[in-house]
Amino acid sequence: MNWRNHAIAAAIATIGLAPAGALAQTVLKFAHFAETTHPAHVAATQFATNVAARTNGRIKVDVFPANQLGAPPEQAQQLKLGTIDIGLPTQGQLDKFDRAFAAVMMPFVFEDLAHAHRTLDGPAMGWYGPIAEKQGFVILANWEWGFRNLTNSKRPIVVPDDVKGLKIRVPPEIQLEAAMEALGAQVTKIAFPELYMSLSQGVVDGQENPVAVIASNKIYEVQKYMTLTRHSYNNMVQVVNAKRWASLSPADQQILREEGKKAGDLMRKLIAEAEAQQIEDLKKRGMQVIVPNSAVFRAKMDPAYKKISEYAGAENVQRFLKLVDEAKKK
Repeated sequence: MNWRNHAIAAAIATIGLAPAGALAQTVLKFAHFAETTHPAHVAATQFATNVAARTNGRIKVDVFPANQLGAPPEQAQQLKLGTIDIGLPTQGQLDKFDRAFAAVMMPFVFEDLAHAHRTLDGPAMGWYGPIAEKQGFVILANWEWGFRNLTNSKRPIVVPDDVKGLKIRVPPEIQLEAAMEALGAQVTKIAFPELYMSLSQGVVDGQENPVAVIASNKIYEVQKYMTLTRHSYNNMVQVVNAKRWASLSPADQQILREEGKKAGDLMRKLIAEAEAQQIEDLKKRGMQVIVPNSAVFRAKMDPAYKKISEYAGAENVQRFLKLVDEAKKK
């Protein structure tokens, strides 16, 4: 079953959960920035369906996808204020509240998805979970976003020198800005909802995102070349506003934690299973896909590491890299 079928099945399952005329005691507003065709929305729909089922309709989760309630930084701010109850920020959005989160997206630190998951689900959660709570966010679970890759409309990128001079869009996240600058790009920060238009109008030459984002947002329509740099891993982090969380009973909190973990696992599974086929589909749609030697790109990252360390704090970076190293398979 593909993720579209998952979404349809989950939506159908919500019908008839509560008796006719029954009112949900608690309505939770859940916002995220992924398109409805993206696995994040499938997982969010499953989360809402299962929470409603397990609470017999006492808790109703309304899902607002695709930046309906604002661009990612705006959603994160609303989460902190409590106008949104549940969200899926990345560490790049959370580092606006505590810079320690910037260390998590250091370029080229993870060997593969399994290594990233071991690190973030394990000791790293014990480190940054309390940091998030101090800022008003209770973490339910790590979801997925993926390794980021570079696309552009000008030329194939095979070696770092091919990036020099290209105008590359990045989100307002210092880790990605620093990585692209280290490769010689001219970096421009553009809000995610404006990305497609900016690419189509030539405001920028390229952008960087995971394969699933490139596919679900139809980036292939305005970009000819994709290089699988896998330069930075980042994931959505399912969080709840701390005050809203405190208003829930311990039993309901446990349900949200369990369903958040299940939904995150589903999203990871869907993204991992789909990526190879998505790459083939992108080729069929006219994209030229390059698999470079990642080591030569990693070798250019010293200026990025320095810039991120200055922003996040050298102690935070060193602590996180120690956790990364401990999570490697020995």
